[in-house]
Amino acid sequence: MSVIYMLLAISIVVAIIFFVAFIYSVKNGQYDDSYTPSVRMLFEDELVEKSPKNKEQTYPTK
Repeated sequence: MSVIYMLLAISIVVAIIFFVAFIYSVKNGQYDDSYTPSVRMLFEDELVEKSPKNKEQTYPTK
C-alpha cells in the first residue's frame, strides 16, 4: 500500500514539473506564431467559382 502513495506522490511532482515548464514556455513566447499571419493571404480555405457576367448566379438551396 505504501508503494501506491509513493507512486502517487512521484506522479504529482512530475505533473507539476511539466506544468511549470509549460507555463515558462508560454510566457517566453515559445508558442507565438509570427510566420503564419504573413502568409495567410496566400492560402485559400475554399475555391470560389466566379460565374460569367451573362449567367445568373445560383445559390445553394436548403
